[in-house]
Amino acid sequence: MADGEQSAPKIALNDSAERKFEIITRRLQEVLGPDTIRAILAEKRSPNCYWGTAPTGRPHIGYFVPLTKIADFLRAGVEVTILLADVHAFLDNLKAPLELVAHRTKYYKHVLLSVFTSLGIPTSKLRFVEGSSYQLTKEYNMDNYRLCSIVTEHDAKKAGAEVVKQVESPLLSGLLYPGMQALDEQYLGCDFQFGGIDQVRSSSAIPRMQLVSVRECTPLQRKIFTFAELYLPRLGYAKRAHLMNAMVPGLGGGKMSSSDPDSKIDFLETPAEVRRKIKRAFCEEGNVEENGVLSFVEAVLIPISQMRLERMHGETGADADEGAGAVGSQRPFALEGAPEGTAFSINRPEKYGGPLHYQVFNDLKRDFEERKVHPGDLKTAVADAIVQLLDPIRKTFEESQEWQEVEKLAYPPPPQPEKKKKKEKVYHPPPPSKVKNARPDPAVSTNDGDAVPASSEEAHSAAEAAKQQT
Repeated sequence: MADGEQSAPKIALNDSAERKFEIITRRLQEVLGPDTIRAILAEKRSPNCYWGTAPTGRPHIGYFVPLTKIADFLRAGVEVTILLADVHAFLDNLKAPLELVAHRTKYYKHVLLSVFTSLGIPTSKLRFVEGSSYQLTKEYNMDNYRLCSIVTEHDAKKAGAEVVKQVESPLLSGLLYPGMQALDEQYLGCDFQFGGIDQVRSSSAIPRMQLVSVRECTPLQRKIFTFAELYLPRLGYAKRAHLMNAMVPGLGGGKMSSSDPDSKIDFLETPAEVRRKIKRAFCEEGNVEENGVLSFVEAVLIPISQMRLERMHGETGADADEGAGAVGSQRPFALEGAPEGTAFSINRPEKYGGPLHYQVFNDLKRDFEERKVHPGDLKTAVADAIVQLLDPIRKTFEESQEWQEVEKLAYPPPPQPEKKKKKEKVYHPPPPSKVKNARPDPAVSTNDGDAVPASSEEAHSAAEAAKQQT
């Protein structure tokens, strides 16, 4: 900030509006343009937001992070749009053809509806939109051309570097992608875009279906969001606010990636598979940094428990329908008899100190760092919680013939390599000269000295004479 320059005063809100702003922005990594949201709340209007996902690889439990946050938006009266970005999925290099993307779009919608219902989030208040429903219109394409006429190659590459796959010979689609994501803000009529998994899914080193650590989250998301803030006003459109949720590492301590099945857990995993993957997860005793198991508690389990505890006390704000029609257990991840307000419990035998109960994550983090919590006990508690979370989703899938058919079309098994047929051996008798103990046919000489086969009678006589000599 330059000398003498003063920041604009924060827009004053009444108590009700201030509470809504706090709910909208809590548990986020960063907010760009908060005054945009405050101004809308000051006018007593309901903000509009959109969260988008490109239907490519199978969605995994990392999606609980943004989907749980959407409950906060509804509590604050925000009108939420879910964008199924099918055209973006097609443009994302090395992904799927249009026919396959269409099936995966349906699969994603089944998953998202099931997850929202299992969390008690009313789907009737969510608007689902497929990108192709407006991105193929004349108006949208003309705006895209207008944008292409003013965006520099440098800026497009800079923004696209964290949005689509980066390969040795990049395609033009990688340059179109960030501009389209910016235009989506205008065509979906949003006041702010909520960034989750899909805004950080790029580059060959960072596959799409992954979660990155909290420290990596902000710079990656800033590139695509600041691109939109810079260029939309140049088309005469309003600059939007951008909200970014924190993310967690994969189960191996690095990145959660679809290319590494053991680094992630899909929504339809069986309890046995969940426990196997958690058991193998990196969770070094005392290590609270690159610890995917501990981070999942912070980013997913604690927020879901707190959401359920608030719901039990009637603290759902503008969303009076929250919890209605929910399937599966809606209790916090606490043991029976846990103290009031417990968000997460770890069950231990009495000989090892008995059960542990936590209301806030920092207490658990401190105990783990001080080695008061053993990795094995933490893993067991996390596995139990994930199994509980996924149980209603998996049951919905098993009861839905339509979803099962869509799943087969969206993610068909890889073709089996053709087995090379072995050539049938055909017996070819060896020539007489190769037969063991074979004797050359007797021959007769011509006047020219050339050898010619003897007649059959002569050959027979010669053979008989040979027998007598032996």
